Amino acid sequence: MNKKLFTLVVVIFGIALFRVLPHPPNVSPVAAMALFGGAYFADKRMAFILPFVALILSDLIIGFHDTMLFVYAAFALTVGIGIWMQKKITVNRVVTSAVGSTLLFFIITNFGAWMMSAAAYPMTSAGLMQAYVAGIPFLQNSLLGNLAFVTVMFGGFALWQRQFFSEEHA
Repeated sequence: MNKKLFTLVVVIFGIALFRVLPHPPNVSPVAAMALFGGAYFADKRMAFILPFVALILSDLIIGFHDTMLFVYAAFALTVGIGIWMQKKITVNRVVTSAVGSTLLFFIITNFGAWMMSAAAYPMTSAGLMQAYVAGIPFLQNSLLGNLAFVTVMFGGFALWQRQFFSEEHA
């Protein structure tokens, strides 16, 4: 197995494993990986494939659910935000993109919960608001988790680049 393929396999299984192991609800590295992949992967197909393979593998273990289409769509849009960000990656853009993609995920997935859970939420504007209010604790976890994982991924990569690709080492 070549080094690049091995790295991808390790990352995919690491992300999938993190979703399977006990952790606070909605705290996972998937969104950060989608954002990072969009921003840095030369092959944009891999930016989409990596988080989705991790999601599918972990969903095989933790179970499939009614809102999967909405979850996957939100992560696809997160990759798109990363692609938009790639032209100028700054701390401000990374933080803004992490917060924006977290809010987008919240809006899309809670809309999906409302659409797919007629027994839980009435199909009215009040029912939609109930779905959003019920999701607020998960939003907090998502935001804190995404900011932490984005810091590790983007910050770690920036430190790695500085260490190994600075002019001093050239």
